[in-house]
Amino acid sequence: MQLDHSIMEKAEVLIEALPYIQRFNRKIIVVKYGGSAMVDEELKKQVIQDVVLLKLVGFKPIIVHGGGKEISKWVEKSGMEPRFVNGLRVTDEPTMEIAEMVLNRVNKSLVQMVNELGVKAVGISGKDGMMLKCQKRYSNGEDIGYVGDITEVDPQIIYDLLEKDFLPIICPVGFDEDFETYNINADDAACAIATAMEAEKLAFLTDVEGVYKDFQNKESLISEMSMAEAQEFVESGMLGGGMLPKLQNCIDAMKQGVSRVHIMDGRIPHCLLLEIFTNRGIGTAIMSAGEERFYHAKQAGIH
Repeated sequence: MQLDHSIMEKAEVLIEALPYIQRFNRKIIVVKYGGSAMVDEELKKQVIQDVVLLKLVGFKPIIVHGGGKEISKWVEKSGMEPRFVNGLRVTDEPTMEIAEMVLNRVNKSLVQMVNELGVKAVGISGKDGMMLKCQKRYSNGEDIGYVGDITEVDPQIIYDLLEKDFLPIICPVGFDEDFETYNINADDAACAIATAMEAEKLAFLTDVEGVYKDFQNKESLISEMSMAEAQEFVESGMLGGGMLPKLQNCIDAMKQGVSRVHIMDGRIPHCLLLEIFTNRGIGTAIMSAGEERFYHAKQAGIH
């Protein structure tokens, strides 16, 4: 009997995914969700589908999301001008109120999308369970308002949600020792949470394809690098824009026990599945020594 070639291709895709499903079963993966994938409705659906699939095949996913573009939109609607200093939003008290409102609105919309796919999600902020404690952040000595640097993570509420089979969705709002509310950079929050949870994987959805040797040359995408190579890259001064702090965050998280970090283009449909479940992903993977051994064994066909 002749089988349709497309059916066989589907079987091959599933078989290729099998070692990854086996290796990461019951392991924690933190997904930092941001960029265009949060704005485009079709991409938004695909990201949520990917995360739900990860959960249904045995992963323990946690979503940490930002809301920068949406916050700016509502700040402007309120008659104020969004201001940034060195890439950080200047957050006075009215702006903080808007940011918290918008982040909670985004949070509950993501919860609803996950629920619609038959998985129970719970949306929380860093204030819930006193999860994200922070202190005021300065930008080159300048006071930029209610912007926080995380000083302490209490992950107990996340463990409790995972134990009860919920999918946690977290917005990066924290508090200081006086219980004032602070806006936290979502990349920083994702790294801190991944570290505190001893996550196996940390995945960043961004608006670039990954890390380039030369950003002007789109052929120079680095598909994999060791933690040592990533550190050399940071110190080389070759990185620009938002990738430098992102990569440093990744390295810090890996030093604290996160096994593997993925930086990928959230504009590519189903990028999470392609990066995590295929032998050659579509973004940049930064690997610990143990992960490198697994990856190269897979490349050699050793199971």
